[in-house]
Amino acid sequence: QVQLVESGGGLVQPGESLKISCVASGSFISIDPVAWYRQAPGKGRVLVADISTGGLTNYADSVKGRFTISRDNAKNTVYLQMNSLKPEDTAVYYCYCNAVLRFGAWSTYWGQGTQVTVSS
Repeated sequence: QVQLVESGGGLVQPGESLKISCVASGSFISIDPVAWYRQAPGKGRVLVADISTGGLTNYADSVKGRFTISRDNAKNTVYLQMNSLKPEDTAVYYCYCNAVLRFGAWSTYWGQGTQVTVSS
């Protein structure tokens, strides 16, 4: 089992930056990949960025060049640095992971989400 807890969301003005975090805890062998999704009001949940244990990253076109995903495996933590924020970035941001459990089992997990609001 894995529990994901996000933090760091808040209200910022357009053009400002924000860094959110997700800490994983529980019983697992490995977590790969880890990702950030977001869901804007009235919209579906979409992938923002993901990162492998080895540090390989992927980004949605809408955030590429502005957002940076990183992870600290020793701390079981993943980060999302968000720069040049736009109103359209307003959403609940969710941490997601695929975890390898005992006996070859695996499962996916979601965090509870953290609200990011970009508004003047």
